[in-house]
Amino acid sequence: MSKQEKNNVQITESELFLKYTFAVDGGQEPERVDKYLVNKIEGASRNKLQEAIERKQVVVNGKAIKSNYKVKPTDYIEVSVDKEPTDMEVIPEDITLDIVYQDEDLMIVNKAAGMVVHPGFGNHTGTLLNALAFLLDKKALHKGKRPWLVHRIDKNTSGLLVIAKTDAALAHLSKQFKEHTIERTYHALVWGSMSETQGTVDTIIGRDQYDRKRFVVLPEEAGRGKHAITHYKVLEDFLYTSLVECKLETGRTHQIRVHMKHLGHSLFSDDFYGGNRILKGVVFSKYKQFVENCFSIMPRQGLHAKSLGFEHPTTGKWMQFDAEMPNDMATVVEKWRKTSATYRFQN
Repeated sequence: MSKQEKNNVQITESELFLKYTFAVDGGQEPERVDKYLVNKIEGASRNKLQEAIERKQVVVNGKAIKSNYKVKPTDYIEVSVDKEPTDMEVIPEDITLDIVYQDEDLMIVNKAAGMVVHPGFGNHTGTLLNALAFLLDKKALHKGKRPWLVHRIDKNTSGLLVIAKTDAALAHLSKQFKEHTIERTYHALVWGSMSETQGTVDTIIGRDQYDRKRFVVLPEEAGRGKHAITHYKVLEDFLYTSLVECKLETGRTHQIRVHMKHLGHSLFSDDFYGGNRILKGVVFSKYKQFVENCFSIMPRQGLHAKSLGFEHPTTGKWMQFDAEMPNDMATVVEKWRKTSATYRFQN
């Protein structure tokens, strides 16, 4: 623990946080707290401050505030800002992983839903990287920069990831991702019956200007965002939901979730993109009970990274891996499959 004084702001540093405490000047004009703080804390951004406010890490006069709060003279402000993951030591943790394959160059992990891949805001331990530090690093602590992580999947998405054990493997695999020669297939449970049984979504994806945690499809004239391409095919149509195969040509954050929502078919049980409420179906109470039961069985988006194919970085041999759906998603899919064959929903 260390303390320092800078610009009359007291800064307290811990392993995971930087804490700023200071009093607002007596002559301060009313100003939004995020705008006020961005000019007071070196290196801060309004986006990160707004995230800190949402996590109740900004306290004024002893109480958590909302982002539209306006500072007043003599307010006493306390701000706890998460350190960036690259600035944190990754502590090795003995966490059980489902290792599908490994050799001297790489490892294939079937990640469980609920596990975060990389330490980040609010998730400093219990991540895949913490587990890899325990398995692969002989040092007591590791900065977690290289090698290992080649790509990521969302916390609540299950399925396959390739891990590089050497710098050479990381470079080779990263090049394959950049050149889009990696084969990645996902299975997604989405709302509704799709009008086209297969197709391609080719858009620009960027952050939502109103919610920086979400991503949206942007018009080309927006001048920002990244090109994203998803190829999809309907595997089964359950009338009110569908099981869809998605093949990624690019790998943008939340790409499948955003693209399916863009098509009008949000992922089932996806609380981030509106799929955690009834979007298709009947008004009968029995149907509502059925859907809510499915939500309780799988309280996360219905998305599974099913297959992964790539060229081995040393041998040049094509490697292909497949992982079955985890029990929660498989159970929900089966319930929809059986229900679609009967449709006996009654009041």
